[in-house]
Amino acid sequence: MTDPVATPTPDEEDMLFRLLRQLDTAPGASQRATAAALGISLGLLNGQLRAAADAGHISISDRAGPDKRQRFAYTLTARGAAEKMRLTDQFLDRKLAEYNALHAELTGTASGLSPIKHRTHPMQNNLAPIPELYVSYESAQKLKIEAGELVSWDLTPRQICDLELLMNGGFNPLKGFLTEADYDGVIENMRLESGALWPMPINLDVSEDFAASLEAGQDIALRDQEGVILATMTVTDNWVPNKVREAEKVFGADDDAHPAVNYLHNHAGKVYLGGPVTGIQQPVHYDFRARRDTPNELRAYFRKMGWRKVVAFQTRNPLHRAHQELTFRAAKEAQANLLIHPVVGMTKPGDVDHFTRVRCYEAVLDKYPQSTTSMSLLNLAMRMAGPREAVWHGLIRANHGCTHFIVGRDHAGPGKNSAGEDFYGPYDAQDLFRTHEEEIGITMVDFKHMVWVQERAQYEPMDEIQDKDDVTILNISGTELRRRLAEGLEIPEWFSFPEVVKELRKTKPPRSKQGFTVFFTGFSGSGKSTIANALMVKLMEMGGRPVTLLDGDIVRKNLSSELGFSKEHRDLNIRRIGYVASEITKNGGIAICAPIAPYATTRRAVREDIEAFGAFVEVHVATSIEECERRDRKGLYKLAREGKIKEFTGISDPYDVPANPELSVETENVDVDNCAHQVILKLESMGLISG
Repeated sequence: MTDPVATPTPDEEDMLFRLLRQLDTAPGASQRATAAALGISLGLLNGQLRAAADAGHISISDRAGPDKRQRFAYTLTARGAAEKMRLTDQFLDRKLAEYNALHAELTGTASGLSPIKHRTHPMQNNLAPIPELYVSYESAQKLKIEAGELVSWDLTPRQICDLELLMNGGFNPLKGFLTEADYDGVIENMRLESGALWPMPINLDVSEDFAASLEAGQDIALRDQEGVILATMTVTDNWVPNKVREAEKVFGADDDAHPAVNYLHNHAGKVYLGGPVTGIQQPVHYDFRARRDTPNELRAYFRKMGWRKVVAFQTRNPLHRAHQELTFRAAKEAQANLLIHPVVGMTKPGDVDHFTRVRCYEAVLDKYPQSTTSMSLLNLAMRMAGPREAVWHGLIRANHGCTHFIVGRDHAGPGKNSAGEDFYGPYDAQDLFRTHEEEIGITMVDFKHMVWVQERAQYEPMDEIQDKDDVTILNISGTELRRRLAEGLEIPEWFSFPEVVKELRKTKPPRSKQGFTVFFTGFSGSGKSTIANALMVKLMEMGGRPVTLLDGDIVRKNLSSELGFSKEHRDLNIRRIGYVASEITKNGGIAICAPIAPYATTRRAVREDIEAFGAFVEVHVATSIEECERRDRKGLYKLAREGKIKEFTGISDPYDVPANPELSVETENVDVDNCAHQVILKLESMGLISG
């Protein structure tokens, strides 16, 4: 029977806290200097160093030099850095309690300061620095070497966004990815286990195999997609979440029409990891570097400029005149300076890419007074969670030093659900934000839907127009704007700035000049390849754009020769086809794909990849399984019936019939030329080719 581990006393934890802090602050100091800084003897220091090394909090290495008192170097490990963060919070908690007691003894009244665990933002001054999770530069260089020996996880783009805001304090008070207890609290009542307000689950989702290889308390390295180590993480929690519950609680419904719910079920890993993070370096951004600011960099800028009140404007769309009017009014109402703070991380699939959007923002910045307006980019992965997202955005902007935040109509709404209705009410986000406004620590500036009143030649909130029946009210929706851009139609100056329209037209030429993908799907033997070949010839006859055929058999031979026919390999094959098609589409060409593509989830993922660059036209070749089996020129159905081919679509493996394809063609008693012509007519009706 082993002896129980003794719980350290407060004095012992204080000493460990001071030691770790000193080693992190002055890693190159001699033992004598370190002992003097801590106010202890060299003998006691040596004992503390040995204990810290035995606990895995520091690593000891040899250092060359004539002075024997400096022959060892001491570096915080990932575990030590995480322990330092924990002890810092604990130390501050205790000192605050001592202060409250002293205040009560001297004045007979409470200090009015609540414990840190009940405050979402310990730093209530919007200009004071906030905590970051990075270790010092010297410690980071040594920790990077140590982390190279750890098991590592390659982060997804969304996880990189989350990690960056964890490390730079944008997600303060989080110290890492949520533990299971924190996750449960966030899901159920938007509260961390400490009681602090936090509406969005921030977890490291990983594969089952990776999670199974980890032990409790194990340190792992977190790498970007090029293998660069950004941070280490101590894995304290490892669990399989109830994703249906998460979807219903956070997003309001378990509906795959919601982009975040679709991501949750079809892209995110099945297992969540939680635990503290130690930052080594921030992700590298090669674009718009001068526009990217950490929370503390923005706070320093506000201090330098003397900005005491700052209203933030969140956007994931280009700025048009209605947005300018809205921001002008917000700054005037709050009597504050304006921070245009667009999201350049992950937004809703199909949104204008952030490169184009930032060029649009920069094109209209001179429409704002330079002395009272600034712009900074936020590398946030949006969830489109409506009301919860609005509260989340408020907390993030408070961390960035803002005092006011604009919450507009249907803030961060994802659009329509599977029933064709809006996921959230137009002002649900404002209502939830208002409920938690004081705790968020930021004042909401709420605005309604802005429309153009022609007779008065100005924008006004729709709900405040008293003479609606006597004036002409104009507005252009996002859908209408995209149509006008696609068809090369005029976009009036009352709606947008010519500079913005010019940038949008560079990226979105008329549809008849854009690249696109025609994606055939259907059973084996349905006629996909035959129709695809006929379509390719017709499009090449028209000319104007290069045409590439990605037939299922051709791809299997040249791109996926090592893959089998399991569901995993089938999905990978289709994703490869989708990737190549998206590159062709992005570069203005026409991609024709003709795989079986039996799974709706995979087809949707390919659609999202391609629609970021151009149109995706799904064509269901709706030949019945009986007709396909009757044709069976390759004898595949016969072999499948005999059990010689496993997992054969339509026989022993399912086929998800497309619910809403752009076109469905019948091939029974219809010749190939007619089927191909139906596709041509559909492409003409969509404006993708000239009539």
